[in-house]
Amino acid sequence: MVQELSQDNLSEIVAENKKVVVQYSATWCGNCRIMKPKFKKLASENEDTVFIIADAEKFPESRQLATVDNLPTFSTFVDGKFVNQTQTNKFEVLKELVAEVI
Repeated sequence: MVQELSQDNLSEIVAENKKVVVQYSATWCGNCRIMKPKFKKLASENEDTVFIIADAEKFPESRQLATVDNLPTFSTFVDGKFVNQTQTNKFEVLKELVAEVI
């Protein structure tokens, strides 16, 4: 299941869950829109992991948990700690990132 942030509280979600995968995106980002259904597909296949979509422009504190200088950026967290990230519009690259923490 994918949750879309409605407030700037990603740090709380990361702290409260064992495994978290985040898609940083923006409403104007075409590649973000392309990757969103693929991100949701991965979420449906990995129900023991929390998948979050965070608007990188609306939520600056959440953005600071990773190095977001291009969109979409995907980040993984385990036990409250940052693990890895990638900036991609390729599903295979996203799957490899998620596989590192599953």
